[in-house]
Amino acid sequence: MIAIAASLVIPAKTAHADSFRADQWYLKTLRITQAHTITKGAGVKVAVIDTGVYPHPDVRRNLLAGTDLVSGNNRDGRIDDDGHGTNMASIIAAHGRGRSDGVLGIAPSARILPVKITNRGNSMPAKTMAAGVRWASEHGATVINVSAETGPAFELADAIQAAVTGNIVVVAGVGNTSKQAIIAYPAAIDGVLVVGSVNRADESASFSIHSPKVQICAPGVDITTADKTGEYVDIDGTSASTAVVSGAAALLRARFPDLPANEIVHRLVATADDVGPPGRDDECGFGVVNVMKALTTDVPPLAGSAASPAVVPAKSSSGAATTSPITAFTPQGEADDDSTAVLLGGLGGVGLALGALAFFSLRRRRNF
Repeated sequence: MIAIAASLVIPAKTAHADSFRADQWYLKTLRITQAHTITKGAGVKVAVIDTGVYPHPDVRRNLLAGTDLVSGNNRDGRIDDDGHGTNMASIIAAHGRGRSDGVLGIAPSARILPVKITNRGNSMPAKTMAAGVRWASEHGATVINVSAETGPAFELADAIQAAVTGNIVVVAGVGNTSKQAIIAYPAAIDGVLVVGSVNRADESASFSIHSPKVQICAPGVDITTADKTGEYVDIDGTSASTAVVSGAAALLRARFPDLPANEIVHRLVATADDVGPPGRDDECGFGVVNVMKALTTDVPPLAGSAASPAVVPAKSSSGAATTSPITAFTPQGEADDDSTAVLLGGLGGVGLALGALAFFSLRRRRNF
């Protein structure tokens, strides 16, 4: 069971859609504009196991018909009563409006496969999550984003392992600080790429749980997203960081279509920027995701031939990843396509703590 933080509503001034792109500070930090000269993620299908995804104008073109495991009745997952799934989808694959309006995702030509497994962020049954992972695996997802937490279940472990061995990158957040501060599922399952959060200064975010399971970090503070209202919301939490890494994985799957899932994970981890104590640590694993390095660095393959649940990059004697730059690449032509093609509170919020929620006529703030 997942609890969502209670919030205080704070009035704030109106914002306009054309201001949000400038507010996406992490796009500059991660050099996403440069990354998009190489690939925008075309041809990659990312499943968002969450509350469903609303067809917000900034996401609509990339939103496929998915499934609703809560309501049934042949619904396709494109209804979001909570907003969390829509927030995650926009971080991953929002295409914005024109060249500079609205929000932009990490992989704006990837497609989102919405898998609705809950209506609200206060209930996340492990068996339903497992069913969602299985459905996504069977319907063409090559990246699965799980910005949520639940309890242990054999069904969930089996579904995750089947996805990983089936050449799918599964990304989950480590979770946010709670009274227990214990890593939950699916992040506790072997084979999952476990993500923590950093702030604007590349410091471990105050809410991000520290754990030996953490492999990589990504921005998770002041993340501007599209919302279920058709407007925008700023969020904090490891949910957001998880979506950033899922977007990065989508870019890599498009750039290196023949690389197996474990090599995609290895490439992300091996090229991460080490922060904090030298070498791997429980705050940020091997470091903060570096999208451009992951796309352009010559990364030696993992030892062995089969996919391994434990993905640890090769390191030099100095503790740095053994990589070298790729000297040339061919940018992909990825024109936007007009065809239209869950996980929650626990990973996307600050545990059980109270958080401020600022509402705007177009923008508000929420913690996950």
